[in-house]
Amino acid sequence: MLEHERLIITVPASSANLGPGFDSIGVALGRYLTLTVEPHSEWLFIPQTTEVESIPTGKDNLMYKVACEVADQYEVSLPSVKVFVSSNIPLARGLGSSASAIIAGIELANQLGNLCLTKKDKLRISSLMEGHPDNVSPSIYGGIVVGYHHEQETYITQIKDLDVDIVMVIPQYELKTTDARHVLPETISYRQAVEAGAIGNMLVAALVNRDLTSIGEFMEKDLYHEPYRMRLVPELMAVREEVKKLGAYGVALSGAGPSILCLAPKDKGAYIAAHLADRLSSCEVAVIDIDQQGVSVESGVVNA
Repeated sequence: MLEHERLIITVPASSANLGPGFDSIGVALGRYLTLTVEPHSEWLFIPQTTEVESIPTGKDNLMYKVACEVADQYEVSLPSVKVFVSSNIPLARGLGSSASAIIAGIELANQLGNLCLTKKDKLRISSLMEGHPDNVSPSIYGGIVVGYHHEQETYITQIKDLDVDIVMVIPQYELKTTDARHVLPETISYRQAVEAGAIGNMLVAALVNRDLTSIGEFMEKDLYHEPYRMRLVPELMAVREEVKKLGAYGVALSGAGPSILCLAPKDKGAYIAAHLADRLSSCEVAVIDIDQQGVSVESGVVNA
């Protein structure tokens, strides 16, 4: 990074699972974590929005820790910087806020250490950190990403330009991923695993074929996590019943919750969102685009 250079790193939010795509399917969303990076005498993170007002401002920040881990892996030193942090991704709501921070940290190391990392490099690094690719991969690639993470390799297939509206219902309360994981069973029966896998396969086939009706049908048949997490997110069934009457294709828990993703016909999202907002006054309801770009970087000159 040059002495007088400014970098702007932008990372989209993500919604994981899409029902039966547990730990495997993710969607990049048009809400963003943005870092404005400038040279400084020491590492400093300055929150600019309410969503990040509680983040650590020094070397205990997750993005710094990730950047240092990547730098150590590639045996480079990073210069000290001041980072202005803005975000409209709510924390602990199932919208990939921690995954976006991980991608931001990797990109910090990539830019400051001149690492020239490829998207595949970033995918592998972040999936090893997360343990699965469903949140991090959309934030890198954009669009809808189907992935499989193995100890020796991470695989993904990207599906772009799905012609739909995404309506997000975002409750005010937080749900920590660790708490949502705690309610899941340690094992399921062989028969149930076969059925759950077949449902996931049908969802992927529908995504590849852009069969929107079938996508909606199979995203609501999950057996891996929604049956167990439903009691933690009482809004899920209410939203599912309501929006199906309004013509939505399907509804799924976003990540570990409590946010809820509704897949709607193109240009019908605003109508569905307005209807839900009238009935769910305790939740934020918004039409959010599918981000198609993934993480991006702009450069400029400080005080130009």
